[in-house]
Amino acid sequence: MTMKKLMITGVSGFVGHHFIQYLYDNNIKLEICGADLREPTYRLEQYRDRLDICFSKINLLDIESIRSVFHKFTPDYILHLASFSSVAYSWQHPADSFVNNTNLFLNLMTVVGETNKQCRILSVGSSEEYGNVITEDVPIKERLKLNPSNPYAVARVSQEMLSKLYVESFGYNIVMTRSFNHIGPWQDTRFVVPSFISRIRSIKSSGVSEGTIETGDTSIIRDFVDVRDVVRAYYMLLKDAKSGSVYNICSGNGITLKDVIRIIADKMHVEIKTKVNPAFIRPTDNKIIIGENYKIFNEIGWKPEIPLEKTLEDMICQKD
Repeated sequence: MTMKKLMITGVSGFVGHHFIQYLYDNNIKLEICGADLREPTYRLEQYRDRLDICFSKINLLDIESIRSVFHKFTPDYILHLASFSSVAYSWQHPADSFVNNTNLFLNLMTVVGETNKQCRILSVGSSEEYGNVITEDVPIKERLKLNPSNPYAVARVSQEMLSKLYVESFGYNIVMTRSFNHIGPWQDTRFVVPSFISRIRSIKSSGVSEGTIETGDTSIIRDFVDVRDVVRAYYMLLKDAKSGSVYNICSGNGITLKDVIRIIADKMHVEIKTKVNPAFIRPTDNKIIIGENYKIFNEIGWKPEIPLEKTLEDMICQKD
């Protein structure tokens, strides 16, 4: 039987790395084309004893580059991870964030339509699409009205709306996620939890037992889910989910950033105080984001398995 072909956009990033690791660990037989603007910082060679994987350095904003890749590798599945994924960046560069995240998706869909409209696509969205919610709407269900409150979230809602349009009007085979805050080893320190870990580690390595870090609003509540659980959900959705459906990927539990800092500090045996830096405060910030994962559990059997303390322990202890 012909091996199925999978394209992973944004393969060089944090989630792309973990998805490759998941396929490798589970000995999943796919022919894989990873695509990204930049070479992976991890070594693809370490996975080639089990995975048939190649890499294409392309800009998805250049539709001819996508056509060139599809001419050589027409995928049966696409995991679409490529994006500017930082909310903070979207506030600093709103036009760039919106144009990039929307237009590269449109280019990809155009070429899919020209080559294999039945290609199964996982369009990754964000819990940021929900915006600020009232307490009565927590935990957040997929049917809640979207109310994006930052430029990144607006772009994600646009991508989701386009996905639904392509499914309903043109018969594309697209599944959508609203992925909640995912964290884990290898995550860039531009993001909040690895930033906390990096700065607390620096305090500890300086030989003192206490210190202060600058933060934004640490009273906000987030639903953190381990990236290794997230990529397992992505694989299951690619395989088994209903086209046109949207799924929360979340733990169902909320925690303040203040408590995250406390757990990290306790694990590192350092006493940490925080000081609010106004530069870290966003124009608007969702106060509470906790999701409900009943739909994805009921329909494909996924639920998170890795507790937050284990995730933080692994991030603190990571070697590479």
